[in-house]
This record gives sequence, structure tokens and C-alpha cells, in this order.
Amino acid sequence: MGILDLFRRAPKVSAAANPLISELLRFGVSETASGIHVDVDRAMKNTAMFRAVTLISNSIGMLPMHVIESATKKKADAHPLFRVLHRRPNTWQSAFDFRSLMQLRALVKGNAYALVVRGPSARGGQRVTQLVPLDPDRVTVEQAADWTVTYAYQPAKGGRVVYPARDILHLRGVTLDGLNGLSLVKQAAEAVGIAVSAELATARLMKNGTMAGGVLKHPGKLSAEAYQRLKESLASKEGAENAGKSLILEEGMDHSSPAASARDSQLDVLRKFQVEEIGRVTGVPRPLLMVDETSWGSGIEALGQFFVMYALGPWIEAWQQACERTLLDETEVGALAVKINPAALLRGSMAAQADFLAKALGAGGSAPWMWVDEVRDVMDLPEREAPPHTMVTGATNQGSGGNAASA
Repeated sequence: MGILDLFRRAPKVSAAANPLISELLRFGVSETASGIHVDVDRAMKNTAMFRAVTLISNSIGMLPMHVIESATKKKADAHPLFRVLHRRPNTWQSAFDFRSLMQLRALVKGNAYALVVRGPSARGGQRVTQLVPLDPDRVTVEQAADWTVTYAYQPAKGGRVVYPARDILHLRGVTLDGLNGLSLVKQAAEAVGIAVSAELATARLMKNGTMAGGVLKHPGKLSAEAYQRLKESLASKEGAENAGKSLILEEGMDHSSPAASARDSQLDVLRKFQVEEIGRVTGVPRPLLMVDETSWGSGIEALGQFFVMYALGPWIEAWQQACERTLLDETEVGALAVKINPAALLRGSMAAQADFLAKALGAGGSAPWMWVDEVRDVMDLPEREAPPHTMVTGATNQGSGGNAASA
């Protein structure tokens, strides 16, 4: 009996009363072509998928998020939202805990939601005091005929609550309808199903297969005395400390080692290929999934840049725009911005950045094409009221007020 049959025969219970039913309705109950039903819990038991989604989630969680003044690039640390986003989103989570949880849910569920709690501001009006993460399986997005969006939330206890869009921070993945993000687990269900099948096949081989280290052949019948001596000899060769010791064979016996079968080799290739498939879906490069050892070394800098640009970049932009859309009021939009700085993940390329910026300022006799304040802007540093003259080899760049001139 399949999961679909069990679902149909189960007592009629509303989806709101049973989160499992809600998950089945949201994710679907169809099995993959491999015969494996893939849900979030099962997908997360696959080591490649677990590594990919936690790498992205933890990376987003550890990057600093600031509220900045758009014109000056200075941190708006006096603004109440700065503390909520940078340090304390609520009373029980750190900023890392909150962002990594939201990011993980957006990846595996397609959507992540947080209730925006506001309180009175000292300057009048309302200020954001907390961000409370909501279970995405209990949230339904609804759009009215006038295109206004509301969020219906069914808590574990109590009645259904409908919130306006301004009260829900919504982080979504790739979307087809503009409202609901697509779950990477659902999109990669077939790849994960094959990976799980290969893991099960390997596990069954380990459990039920014959794992003989070698085969002893005798031309006739081994005598009882020789058999006993052989057993004692084999026992004395067991263990890592006896590795490499030779056997003494009697009565014309021969020893051979079994070769790996083509089926076992194909199974190993299949498992590695499924890691590549999961990397393709999540955007995480294969070496970061611990597959290609040869890529570590001189290429690690470019690998880190690739990961930040193509795997984290879209999510960084999604976070910034979602926060600005929901957490800033109309008077603050444009004047303030939410910024995630990925420079912490690019420290390995600082030498290349320093060389590029030095040449931009005119180092080595090259014609300068950037001002000091522009370089500071690239590095997300605030403007200086009176930037000092900056001396570089072969040129002098006088910052925001003067002209770049060769030394």
C-alpha cells in the first residue's frame, strides 16, 4: 500500500488541524520515478542536499546585515530597525539563528515568513520591535481582486488570523505566480529520489552482501588438522596491526582477491552524479559539496567568488529588497537601505581587490579612474568630510574634492 492509499483511507481531518496533512497537500503525495517518496525530512537526510542547503543558510546567517543611510553609506545604528536586523530579531533568537532559519525554510519549503511586531516609537508613530518566524506550512498567501495581498496564518492553537502584507516579512525563492516560491526539494525530488535509492542499495549491500577479503582455493579436500591450523593462522592476521602479513597455505591451496563488480562501480558513479545534480539545483559548486578534492588550492579564491556571486547573490538581493519593502515606512524608502555585506566571504581575494583598487587610484603609473571616496564606497565605508591626499606609486589622488594627477 502506497502513501497515497494511506492518505485516502485516513479519517477525514482538516489540514489546519494536522500539520502532516498540510505538508502533504502543499508538497504533494506522488512518488518519484525511483519509487521513493521525497519530502523535506527525507531530502535532508541526503548528505549532499543537507550540505548544500545548510551551507547557503549558514552563510547568509553569518553575513552582517545593516541599515545604512543611502546618501552617505553610514550605518544608521541609531535607527530601531538596525538592532533588530543586526543583533536581536526577537527575544529568543540571535540574528544568525533567525536568518539561517528563514533562509533554510525558503530553500526547502520555497517560502519563509516572519511576523513583524511593531510598537510605539519615541519620535511618534510605529517602530519594528521584533521579527517572529512563522511555520510556512501554516501560512497561506491570498491575493484579492485589487491585487492586495494578505497572509492567513493558522497557529497550532487558536483560530485563523489574517495579516496584511505590511505585517509579514516574506522571503521567497523562484516563483511562477509571483506569490509562492518553489521548493528546491520539490524541484529536485527526482534527483534526491535516485540518490536515496542509491544509498539504500549501498546500505543493503553492506548489510546483506558478502564482504570477503579473499578466496582460498583447495584442489581437493582439506584435512581437519590443516583446517584448524588455517583458522588459527587467519585469526592471527586479523586487525590493523597485522595488515600486510602473509598467509602460509597448505596442501596446494591458492589465494585470490575478489574484484569489484561492474554493478558496484556503476553504483559508485551514480551516487557521485547525484551529488552533481543536487549541486546544479542549489547552485553550490561541486567542490563545496566535498566531491572534487583537486579543486582545493590555487582555485579556492575563484571558487569562493563563484559561490558568493551565483549561489548567495540572488538570496542576498532577495533579503535586502524584502526587508526594505516591508520594514521601512514610506518616509524612509530611498533615504535608508538594508545592506548585507558579503565581503567577509571574499577575504581570500583581498589581495586581488587591493591590486585592482590601487591601479584604479593610479598605482604603477596607470591613469587613475576612481576617486578615494569612490573606492571607499566600493568597500562600503562611509564618506570622510575631508579625505586626506592619498599617495600611490606613480600618482596622487586627492579624493572627492581634487583632481587625480600623476606624481
